[in-house]
Amino acid sequence: MNDMSLTNLQAGKTTVKAEAIEALAGQLRGRVLTENDATYDEARTIWNGMIDRKPALIVQCAGAADVINAVRFAAENGLLVAVRGGGHNIAGNAVCDGGLMIDLSPMKSVRVDVATKRAWVEPGATLADVDKETQAFRLALPTGINSTTGIAGLTLGGGFGWLTRKFGLTLDNLLSVDVVTANGEMVRASLTEHRDLFWALRGGGGNFGVVTAFEFQLHELDTQVLAGLVVHPFADAQTVLQQYREALETAPDELTCWAVMRQAPPLPFLPEEWYGKEILVLAMCYSGDIAAGGQATAALRAIGKPIADVVGPSPFVGWQQAFDPLLTPGARNYWKSHDFIELSDTTIGILLDAIRQLPGPECEIFIGHVGGAAGRVAAEETAFPQRSSHFVMNVHARWREPGMDQTCIDWARRLFEAAKPYAAGTAYINFMPADEIDRVEAAYGSNYGRLVEVKRKYDPQNLFRMNQNVRPIEERGAA
Repeated sequence: MNDMSLTNLQAGKTTVKAEAIEALAGQLRGRVLTENDATYDEARTIWNGMIDRKPALIVQCAGAADVINAVRFAAENGLLVAVRGGGHNIAGNAVCDGGLMIDLSPMKSVRVDVATKRAWVEPGATLADVDKETQAFRLALPTGINSTTGIAGLTLGGGFGWLTRKFGLTLDNLLSVDVVTANGEMVRASLTEHRDLFWALRGGGGNFGVVTAFEFQLHELDTQVLAGLVVHPFADAQTVLQQYREALETAPDELTCWAVMRQAPPLPFLPEEWYGKEILVLAMCYSGDIAAGGQATAALRAIGKPIADVVGPSPFVGWQQAFDPLLTPGARNYWKSHDFIELSDTTIGILLDAIRQLPGPECEIFIGHVGGAAGRVAAEETAFPQRSSHFVMNVHARWREPGMDQTCIDWARRLFEAAKPYAAGTAYINFMPADEIDRVEAAYGSNYGRLVEVKRKYDPQNLFRMNQNVRPIEERGAA
């Protein structure tokens, strides 16, 4: 901590004395940052370039003891708390204005026990950290599709990607957590300890405490999978999506295929005349025997007359990073999402109309193919409520210039409203922007009331409210 920071600090409506800040710094293995520190701006910068918030204090934690001290300090001083893992959340909940940001990004340890096929992961680890460590032993954890995403937020909100249909959601593979609750106490939550808290953490996001360690069940997975892209002209999109929908009805759990619609980036395997033109991409991965994958993907690859087909054997770690170049930090992002039980012709028509009105070259719609093992878990078994949906839509507005904000946001909102009558009503909370506070209860469906009870027990003052917030009150709409 810079000596210049040792003055009384105005944190929101609270004045924090310099002596208290100095005492906190002395308790830590990590660091306390204020705006006077050289690395402050770097520490407060997160993936979504629209988020420009300035915490009064940033505690960069080196371990669980630092987290305990930071939580207690925030509670004692009445500070707003934000918790950063990977800093990837679209709503920007990793950083707050005028409060205390608990930065877990230095805590990146991943330890694998090959004999039990388990991994212990700290909350600052990214999906790339987890993938590289587990694949060294031909093991894997089902996670997401962008390797720079943090494991903590992904897990607590759900976690779905290429292995979900075979092995379930990330949270379905969670065995236990160490979590610092709002009173600054560390507890272990699992199926046998603090079962109510463990239930809530599997889908309830950061509402109930700060997780300092995750214990996961891993699965055997070869280092090579059959994966890649099949790119179609947008003019064929309606027929391609209809046949895609039909092909998935008999897809084995090992096969996942997502549909992406956008303007073509300058991919090396595409003819240059397609750069910047609207395309539909089928992105697929078969997590099993390569030869069997060839048969399983045949129906999808036989659809239409693609511009390019680059499906083939691929290192799983490499495939997990394939979309990273399109999701680099710093751009401005706004998302809207729906769950769908089915992809009806009407819904397809709405999606295609939106692509014809794309506001920019980085805006896209993707349809995530889920179900399989994730769909064979009862809705009440975890806080994550939607086990019946076969597809998750993400309307991903992405752009660079602030002057494009309203145009891109309006495009996403129009599509969201047009598709709403055909959606399941629930939502994937990791895809929810900051302006969807009124949607949280519906997102959790019948599980919401139970979440409120757990919130009231473990965080009655709502210290952890920088999230898709479950309020510890019965009256709806109360502050």
